[in-house]
Amino acid sequence: MRLFRVKCAALGLAAGLLATACTGGEEPEPERVTAGQQCDGALSPDAARALETVLRTKEFSHDPKGGLERITGELVQDYRKPLPTTPYRYLCRVGPPVGLGIDSIDVKFGFYEEEDLFEDVHPRGLHPYDMAVEAQSGPKKSYLFVRCVSPRLEGSDERPARVMGSLAFDRSELPDTVPVREANLTILHSATLAVVRELGCRDDAGLTEKPVLKALPE
Repeated sequence: MRLFRVKCAALGLAAGLLATACTGGEEPEPERVTAGQQCDGALSPDAARALETVLRTKEFSHDPKGGLERITGELVQDYRKPLPTTPYRYLCRVGPPVGLGIDSIDVKFGFYEEEDLFEDVHPRGLHPYDMAVEAQSGPKKSYLFVRCVSPRLEGSDERPARVMGSLAFDRSELPDTVPVREANLTILHSATLAVVRELGCRDDAGLTEKPVLKALPE
């Protein structure tokens, strides 16, 4: 890339033309290295602090692949397909700079069927919370289920689209404690709220501005 820029400069073009010729008219994406910049800026201040807590770092690797516009566009396309064939789409993979040996988190979204809900099943390491259609959180994984009515999702006005967000650690040594569960659910809630707003879900798909961190009986 540096050699290409030098060659462009050698042509003696004006600075404005250089930017267009050498970058295709697009500014390079600024590096995203803070917690608040992760997941395409989808994290609230509370969620950003929670991310720093569970990953035990304030510095993050730059991941230009994450994007709200991209993932919601993919979800709109997936909604037209039979449910069993729809994949889960990455909003982001969040982790510290390479070499620190600390865990990373994947945040993904897709569509679910009613039988995918946990309901009365209580898997080890997951705990139910009173948020949206269903919420489960633990030290290694969290899930958030919502229903969305949006003009972008054809037919959802008659049968709401069932959207699931998930947060999963590549590996985790975090203890199964209330603060850890709530931190993970805070991150996932913020990312899910950003996705449903980008999808145009009516009433934010039932999500409130702040996560509901009320644990349910198990």
